[in-house]
Amino acid sequence: MNDLYDRMGHQFAALIEDEQDFIANCANCSALLMSEVEGLNWAGFYFARDGELVLGPFQGMPACTRIAWGEGVCGTAAEIGESILVPDVHAFPGHIACNAASRSELVVPMLWQGQVLGVLDLDSPQQDRFQAEDREGLEALVAILLGGSDLWSAFGSSG
Repeated sequence: MNDLYDRMGHQFAALIEDEQDFIANCANCSALLMSEVEGLNWAGFYFARDGELVLGPFQGMPACTRIAWGEGVCGTAAEIGESILVPDVHAFPGHIACNAASRSELVVPMLWQGQVLGVLDLDSPQQDRFQAEDREGLEALVAILLGGSDLWSAFGSSG
């Protein structure tokens, strides 16, 4: 993991140290990503609800409110439970263009007790913006988010 994500991990862990509310922590995570990661035009979350992904806290232009499970990059990452790095979104079959300016995308699923809670989604207007080190750094950031949040209050009754 590179210095940027290492620093952001420490910063985010300190930011949520005294806050366990999952939604509040997601909001601060997306704000931190937009302020620290260069070349983004969108950073935010979608939450799994009744077989689809529903828009959560984000930074950037207004976005698609609902994405079907298995559709687009976000829905596919949620369906397979694995991160997806897309160098050119126009080459991704079934890509959903919530923002026509986006050229590359990185989606990291949030997994808890074997269940996909949702995804972290980053978009960039630059083709090939995201690399393996971005994926690794964001997976570590999601682990900090999940480890520092009260997931039972947010998701326990729906499982």
